[in-house]
Amino acid sequence: MRTIAYLFIFTLLFSCTSDSTSDVITSPDSGDEVDTGGDQGDGEDTTIIFTKLPGADASLEANQDRITDNVWITRGNNGGQIYNAKIESSADKNNSPLGTSWAIGTLDNKDALTFTPFRVAVDKPQNVVGKNLVLYLEEDDVYVSVEFKSWSSGQSGGFSYVRSKVSN
Repeated sequence: MRTIAYLFIFTLLFSCTSDSTSDVITSPDSGDEVDTGGDQGDGEDTTIIFTKLPGADASLEANQDRITDNVWITRGNNGGQIYNAKIESSADKNNSPLGTSWAIGTLDNKDALTFTPFRVAVDKPQNVVGKNLVLYLEEDDVYVSVEFKSWSSGQSGGFSYVRSKVSN
């Protein structure tokens, strides 16, 4: 029952705080693929909505965005930043998530962006909501667009984002 209440509150909060004009359909379920309606006739324009609820166990697969076999993004419940659960057991403020580099911008201009660790790119993680980011998966040599939709405070570890789907 508590989980349902969290999902309802998060969905309500998420739908009321977004000022985006994007046509992404939101869902409280982690890892949902969502057709944004913006495909170029190939039907392949999908995004992933990832949500880790406040207080959820970061060690569980359901609370990790397993983008590839090498990068599993999550956040601990100690109020820290995100980390790569595939190779880290907790966040390192200066370097996490390991195996990734980040830049503020869009995929359209990725060649002109400067990629750095997450904290360097965003400065204060709690201020990342609404910013367009590009995530570079170093071992996979893949670029992913990411827009954070929420970042919980008070050492609860919750966050959510919408990202581009990675083709396998």
